[in-house]
Amino acid sequence: MSAQGKTDQASAPSRREFLKVSLAAGGAMLLAFPAGRALAQGNPAKYVLRPNAFVRIDPTGHVTLIIPQEEMGQGVYTALSQLLADELDVSLDRVTPEAAPPSDAIYGSPMGGGQGTGGSTSIRAFYTALRQVGASARAMLVQAAAAQWHVDPASLRTENGEVIDDAGKRRLGYGALAAAAAKLPAPQDPPLKADKDFKLIGKSVKRLDTPDKVNGKAQYGIDVRMPGLKVAVLMAAPVVGGKVAGVDQAAALKVPGARQVVVLDDIVAVVGDHFWAAKQGLAAASPRWNDGPNATRNSQQILQELEIASRRGVIAKKEGDADKGLSSDPRIDAAYQVPFLAHAPMEPLNFTVHVKNGGCEMWGGSQVQASAQAAAAKVLGVPQEKVVFHNYMLGGGFGRRLDVDMVEKAVRVAQKVEGPVKVMWTREEDMRQDMYRPAYRNVMSASVNSEGRITGWMHRVTGGSVIERMFGPLKNGIDNDALDGATEMPYDVADQRIEYSQAEPRALRMGWWRGVGPNNTVFAIESMIDELAKKAGQDPIAFRLAHLTKNPRLKAVVERAARESDWGKPLPARHGRGICAQRAFGTYMATVAEVSVESDGTVRVRRMTSVVDAGRVVNPDTLASQVQGGLIFGLTAALHGDITIANGRVQQGNFNDYRMMRINEAPRIDVHIIPSREAPGGIGEPGCTAGPPSLINAVAAATGVRLRQLPVDRRILAGRRTV
Repeated sequence: MSAQGKTDQASAPSRREFLKVSLAAGGAMLLAFPAGRALAQGNPAKYVLRPNAFVRIDPTGHVTLIIPQEEMGQGVYTALSQLLADELDVSLDRVTPEAAPPSDAIYGSPMGGGQGTGGSTSIRAFYTALRQVGASARAMLVQAAAAQWHVDPASLRTENGEVIDDAGKRRLGYGALAAAAAKLPAPQDPPLKADKDFKLIGKSVKRLDTPDKVNGKAQYGIDVRMPGLKVAVLMAAPVVGGKVAGVDQAAALKVPGARQVVVLDDIVAVVGDHFWAAKQGLAAASPRWNDGPNATRNSQQILQELEIASRRGVIAKKEGDADKGLSSDPRIDAAYQVPFLAHAPMEPLNFTVHVKNGGCEMWGGSQVQASAQAAAAKVLGVPQEKVVFHNYMLGGGFGRRLDVDMVEKAVRVAQKVEGPVKVMWTREEDMRQDMYRPAYRNVMSASVNSEGRITGWMHRVTGGSVIERMFGPLKNGIDNDALDGATEMPYDVADQRIEYSQAEPRALRMGWWRGVGPNNTVFAIESMIDELAKKAGQDPIAFRLAHLTKNPRLKAVVERAARESDWGKPLPARHGRGICAQRAFGTYMATVAEVSVESDGTVRVRRMTSVVDAGRVVNPDTLASQVQGGLIFGLTAALHGDITIANGRVQQGNFNDYRMMRINEAPRIDVHIIPSREAPGGIGEPGCTAGPPSLINAVAAATGVRLRQLPVDRRILAGRRTV
């Protein structure tokens, strides 16, 4: 998520302005954690104590960490708990993560202001802040023990939830000290542990959320149950801008268990005693639609408009004289294109809503909790505090749940229903009503001289704008989100020009998709670099290293990736290796794909090798898992992902026609982490970004065929169709 993924150093927590303390009923020590917008504005007076804005230490010594970030399979509950527990000096099994309530003011990210999980920012945003909270709490507990024992606090130490006086041979648990500690002022500048003293940070620990996911106790929005709950299955206008033309309500209500038909201007929903009744009732209702102005839109038309728009652009960055370099040396002119993509999370969209008492209560999963609450309030026309939101773990997000359209639709339906109603999307409705990754066209020109140096570079990115849909018209016609990765191209090129051209498909709504801008720009850049290496007659890795003199961290991961992947060792016929080097989301990563291409054009991914410099790593096992999952996600898109339009309608609806990579197709994946003392980088998305370019470069090495458009077209590789 780009809007919340941009670093804002000015909003990082001040070492002197981050903590408030109080004592709760029952003797629990409460520590306020104001890491949000008020803190970014530098106004400590706004840091009021709120019951849910705390790290809580109860009289038994158990710690509850209220976590602003959303757990959607990436392990953030565990990693953030490690940060707190290490500085607090407690074992991880004594920390319970708890989802924060919605509040931009209190729980907004130090990197973006709003409360949200995306852009690979969770660790980057909260690495220092949570350590400060833990260190301050530990100092206060030591101070409380020192006062009780009448000793110098410096003579005491902590270990595993206890303050220890070695000289006096005595110890007290944090629970026994919590009440006294809560009465003390918060330290203004708590010292943080040196890296050598870490017990949890940098260690692979077991995920806190895994046991309940295995035994079935973990709850997602789709699992919500309560007395009197009804289930609604909805269908929205299948064409953007369409309206309801007619519904057979009588037929719907003949279905056993179907109780109510809700007809809105662009939505039909059937409410039933259970999902199957509602689904069958909706099918029987046979909604008819007035498709509106987008009824004739199709993929061919949209892509033709994309090509036309890509012929010119607005300059976003200019260094040196790109035209001079491009005119004086041999050049490559190419267009790299990627398709629309759906998110397809395993948990389809759903929200449970009960409209009552001049507001509503709702249950579900969102990557933007406060925005979801605000969206419900706006639909109802009530103040935001009239909406009670219970946020759940997500069964997949990938950027889809950064939007709030599912909240708006669920509340609109719930307004017509008496009592609580779980509004559900079928898999087909989820896929056909997505906020899609834009289709992008990258028009590029680059030149290379006789010494093998890049002397000119032009990159024009064309596509629909997520930023405009979310936040309004673009400033100066430039979408910096779409250009992410292009304007910070990592290679040494003195003469370059980066441009943007907007082309809205109209029949699809654009949304953030895992990897956002770099999942397009890195594919284009790394494809062009490979083509330039071939033109220069150089090895692809050697060519990259020669152009990374100003980027030592990226150079180091490329060199290591060459060693770990057996780069240069002979391979059988129609086998090849390809590399992707990238700097994205604060992380430096090099990935080598090894593939084979069969005579019918089928691509088999044999092995993936990734070397990662993500700065300081909290949980290496989680990092490796994120890279593995990201690579599979990206490879799936490169091999199969393509959303197409006919008569204004999305053609794909389920995993039979929007394929996922299957277990038997998954490659061996090796992840190597470079130790670093640099600031933490993000890791949720770089793997996804690395998959497609490394795959395409490997295919070119195996076959000599350069694919410039995704997904992979087997007919080209089989020789049945030209590029």
